[in-house]
Amino acid sequence: MNSNATTRPGFPRRPRRESAAIHFGADYNPDQWPEATWEQDIALMRRAGVTVVTLPVFSWAHIQPNEDTWDFEWLDRIMDRLAQAGIDVDMATSTASPPAWLTSKHPEVLPVTRTGETLWPGGRQQWRPTSPVFRRYALELTRRLAERYGSHPALAAWHVNNELGCHNAYDYSDDAAAAFRAWLRERYTTLETLNDAWGTAFWSQTYHRWEEILPPRLAASEPNPSQLLDFRRFSSDALRDHLRAESEVLRAITPDVPITTNFMIMGDTSAMDYPGWADDVDFVSNDHYLDPGPGGIDELAFSASLTSAIAKGRPWWLMEHATSAVNWRPVNPPKLPGELMRDSLTHLGHGADAICFFQWRASRAGAEKYHAALLPHAGEDSRLFRDVVALGKSLEDLAAVAGSPALPAHAAVIFDYESWWSLTQEFLPHTRLDYRGQALDWYRALVAAGMRVDVVTARNNLERYDLLVAPLLHVVPADLAERLHAAVAGGTHLVTTYFSGTVDEHDHIILGGYPGALRDLLGIRVEEFSPLLDADAAALSNGGTGRMWSERVELTAPDVQVLRRYEHARGIEAGVPAVTRRPVGQGSATYVSTRLEGEDLAELVAELLASAGIGPDLPEPLRGQVIASARRGEAADYWTLTNRGNHDLGTAAAVAGMLGGVPLGGADSLGASDAVVVRVPRN
Repeated sequence: MNSNATTRPGFPRRPRRESAAIHFGADYNPDQWPEATWEQDIALMRRAGVTVVTLPVFSWAHIQPNEDTWDFEWLDRIMDRLAQAGIDVDMATSTASPPAWLTSKHPEVLPVTRTGETLWPGGRQQWRPTSPVFRRYALELTRRLAERYGSHPALAAWHVNNELGCHNAYDYSDDAAAAFRAWLRERYTTLETLNDAWGTAFWSQTYHRWEEILPPRLAASEPNPSQLLDFRRFSSDALRDHLRAESEVLRAITPDVPITTNFMIMGDTSAMDYPGWADDVDFVSNDHYLDPGPGGIDELAFSASLTSAIAKGRPWWLMEHATSAVNWRPVNPPKLPGELMRDSLTHLGHGADAICFFQWRASRAGAEKYHAALLPHAGEDSRLFRDVVALGKSLEDLAAVAGSPALPAHAAVIFDYESWWSLTQEFLPHTRLDYRGQALDWYRALVAAGMRVDVVTARNNLERYDLLVAPLLHVVPADLAERLHAAVAGGTHLVTTYFSGTVDEHDHIILGGYPGALRDLLGIRVEEFSPLLDADAAALSNGGTGRMWSERVELTAPDVQVLRRYEHARGIEAGVPAVTRRPVGQGSATYVSTRLEGEDLAELVAELLASAGIGPDLPEPLRGQVIASARRGEAADYWTLTNRGNHDLGTAAAVAGMLGGVPLGGADSLGASDAVVVRVPRN
């Protein structure tokens, strides 16, 4: 797989619509509707303030009805009409789902599950990322689109494929096996090195020929954990290789047109190493769908902040989210009044320079016909469409925010994809650790303390933060350990938890006692893990309670402070340290050996912030009530305040005044389900 960096033509142009600076739009599927509706669509788009549409995402069968026939005339007509209306196009390569004639002629492109079942046509993404046959057809389609539309006045950006890996991230076919072996040869060069990296002496797994290596298909017992981790890396790289292959075609023909693909940084989507993928697009795009349950807006902000970190603080596009209900959950409630605006502005506050949705017109047939859209089944005479028009107007009012980078916070939570992958194995001391959920717990606790919080990856600059929380940072290669040491020595206050620093990049235990790579920095040593049964809890010296995990922590450095001790825990005597903090250089390193929740976590966070001399970012009336994000303009900062509760926090003017600023857009007051954008001048 090609690992060479690509060159950038730059960020997409601003919208051509007069007074607009932030793109606003949706996926558009004109081929699913009679052509007579197109003029109505464009008129209503103009009325709503739409500046960009993504098409033709799933139109391969319409563009190429059979192997020898191409039909671009319908696409020419809609492209021309959009250009005349001043609406830009983020043009997808249409390769997300192959047409029936292709899979019928070449069933060898279909993915295979780990149990050997073929994933047949009838849904979407029925293709193997490593299939040379699929690649050949996909690149031919990409080439024809680039040649035909590369100089079209409506074209603003290329959109490679769509949601790469959403349904076909893991393929166990013979194509995948051959590609996996090639990937391993490039990574390890020799079988001796691979056998060492995978620890194949265990269970007589030693390989003597490359051809003996297979993907981790269904086995009699748990597969080799090092093999599993490498297969997840390979599977992400296989999708990334397809992204690069289509991008190379586009760049060769249209070098000045920027390229993106829509990531899925949300919920439990974990198969793709998006921090690495970001180097292969000209600007980052993301799809996000709100969890309608309690705390859903916190998760949205968490994901938006992580998207900003993956984009390295540069503006990015929100390519898809929902105007109201989705279609794919067991129960799909509509959004409450105000939530359409709130969700959109929260993404904007974390760096989104385009606010887009799935989709423009709600489908009347197909699997997503109950998914909300900008134009619902009820038509333009509906509350939802009126809310869409109001959002379009609000985004025009926020033109000054466009192009501004993220303003780094004082506090950050590290989110590491490889640790997430490693913690999904079956053979662990505890298999319900919920990596993402625990990262969210710490994020929420910091937000509740009145902090503006970044979510970052291990690839980001870690030394810029005053407080850096790394929960369950399980995989810690030597270079990451060195960077964490340097950050702490330079003034960062690091907080990490149980089961962190335990393994290296091969998922091998770092010997000598836990927490392995972080042991010396923390000044502690743990001989044995003590995970807790569901019915167990650990009583702590401050009256708090720990759950899920406990450890017999031994102090190995004289300057380690004990912040909490175990009073009672299964198999651990009273008085054993449970939470420790060690001053190091200009910073400190804190270790939390049990899971703290709710008030117990909030109390510790407040204590750690005070010990580090870090004050809250928000004034008292707003602390814990809002999620704050900020972008840095030329003469002012733009803060977005999102109400995360049910209390009315006052008028927009009053709330803005608490920050020394003025309201720039959003709701008139910061009530429940509201967000306000505030312009804060810099002195």
